[in-house]
Amino acid sequence: MGKVVLVTGAARHLGGRFVRRIQQDPEVERVVAVDAVEPAHPLGEAEFVRADIRRPAIAKVLAEHEVDTVVHLAVTGTALGAGGRTAVKETNVIGTMQLLGACQKSPRIGRLVVKSSTAVYGSAPRDPAVFTESTPAKSLPSGGFAKDAVEVEGYVRGFARRRPDVAVCVLRFANILGPRVESPLAEYLSLPVMPTVLGYDPRLQFVHEDDVVDVLRLVAHEPRRASLNSGTFNVAGDGVLLLSQCARRLGRPTVPVLLPTVTWVGSALRTVGLTDFAPEQIRLLTHGRVVSTAQMREVLGFRPRYSTAEAFADFAASRGPGLLPPEALAGAVDRLVGRLAPEADPAGARIRPLPTTSHDGA
Repeated sequence: MGKVVLVTGAARHLGGRFVRRIQQDPEVERVVAVDAVEPAHPLGEAEFVRADIRRPAIAKVLAEHEVDTVVHLAVTGTALGAGGRTAVKETNVIGTMQLLGACQKSPRIGRLVVKSSTAVYGSAPRDPAVFTESTPAKSLPSGGFAKDAVEVEGYVRGFARRRPDVAVCVLRFANILGPRVESPLAEYLSLPVMPTVLGYDPRLQFVHEDDVVDVLRLVAHEPRRASLNSGTFNVAGDGVLLLSQCARRLGRPTVPVLLPTVTWVGSALRTVGLTDFAPEQIRLLTHGRVVSTAQMREVLGFRPRYSTAEAFADFAASRGPGLLPPEALAGAVDRLVGRLAPEADPAGARIRPLPTTSHDGA
């Protein structure tokens, strides 16, 4: 008998991609896709079950389908349809509690994978340069999706203590980007003009949506030789980008504003529905966040195909040119330099006549 994999959050883009991908693995016999709403995308030959993980009925789904592997992707920062922030928090926290309770009662469950976020580390002015999986947060998130993720991980650790026979893996993803990803950060980066915090240029990390699907597939199976896919792992592409670099590569102008004003701007953007400029995102865009991926490589045995810069480039290509496209801006600078210094050579060095000297010493 092959694996029977249950995937929550199947109506979302990443959930749907993972459902379609995991079906291709020969060791997987069946895939059960679960969500509270009908997915707008195809799920291949997976069996879709419309169920709300906030309800105890999720235990019946596990039992009826004889599920042995659960991949919990319903921990998210944005609502799907109506409901708003309250529905998101209930799904993240109460839904996870109900799901873990159902897993605890099921004798068949042997592997649990939970999608989390590096937002659990928070963003504070005295943060370390690089967070490892064991680094405590200097300032715990006080609300929003980041606080949900902290609570979810707490419940998962409790489950792991009660069911030591189950292999539990928590993946803390950096900001996920890609051509089809929708998130508050992606909405912010898509604004025609990006408000920034005056005096700050935060460091950011990204992980490509393709790498997200690949690492989820890796940890849903038995570990490879000389690797271990149980535990908590940071997942991010190599390298970092400054927010100012992101703006230039997108061709979008920035408007630096004072930190107190950013909160007001965020409220205004939320009111008009342009982006969910939540306090946790403001802190990220002020202080930034960088995590170590050594455990991901050395213990988990996973190497992303996309670096942070490459993931961002793929995202930027899908958004089209901004008001200040880098190529047009570079051409304008070149033309300006040509007018101001017409005698400059292509390399930018001025051509000056060599000094003349006489051979008689005059």
